Amino acid sequence: QVELVESGGGLVQAGGSLRLSCAASGRTFSAYTMGWFRQAPGKEREFVSHITWTARATYYADSVKGRFTISKDNAKNTMYLQMNSLTPEDTAVYYCAVFPGGPLYTPDSYGAWGQGTQVTVSS
Repeated sequence: QVELVESGGGLVQAGGSLRLSCAASGRTFSAYTMGWFRQAPGKEREFVSHITWTARATYYADSVKGRFTISKDNAKNTMYLQMNSLTPEDTAVYYCAVFPGGPLYTPDSYGAWGQGTQVTVSS
């Protein structure tokens, strides 16, 4: 059973940057396809980004495309989300999860959710 722990959130001004980390337990991290989601107060959890187990393919929500970059370091058992040009609309709790399969953009397709890390962008 994999366990995921997110970190790297915080308070940043609009236009700033943050790098989120998702550390995974277990010895099969290199085999995991994974994703990032976020959830703002009063809103549903929404897809942010996805990376295949080989890291050869990545996918992004239109709202973050060109600003966020997902990556995966199998040697460190860690996935990252580099977030640049942040806006107040990016304020949310960010979660990482493992993707066993199914529709790529749907939270129900993911499992082993971490506890989340808060990102707050001030205007």
